[in-house]
Amino acid sequence: MEEYGIQKDSAAWLFFVKITFLSALTAMACGIFFMPCELWVKGYMTMGTLFTVGSSITLSKTLRDEHEANKIVNKISDVKTEKILKEYTSDL
Repeated sequence: MEEYGIQKDSAAWLFFVKITFLSALTAMACGIFFMPCELWVKGYMTMGTLFTVGSSITLSKTLRDEHEANKIVNKISDVKTEKILKEYTSDL
């Protein structure tokens, strides 16, 4: 059975996204590690980075889930509308 309307990303795109994410985290970690400051400042920067990454992932997942839910609701609404129109036009 084929599923229509589901767009899948290419393997190259998934690889690119994962590599850029890891590169950004590595660069940030190196920047914090080599920053000329006290340990508590480095800890604060690390904590801020981790919370930013975590909240970004949570936000993107939530927005995707909301978008998917709206697509399902719209499909159900469209089916109900088509049913009403068919009933109306068959009565004419």
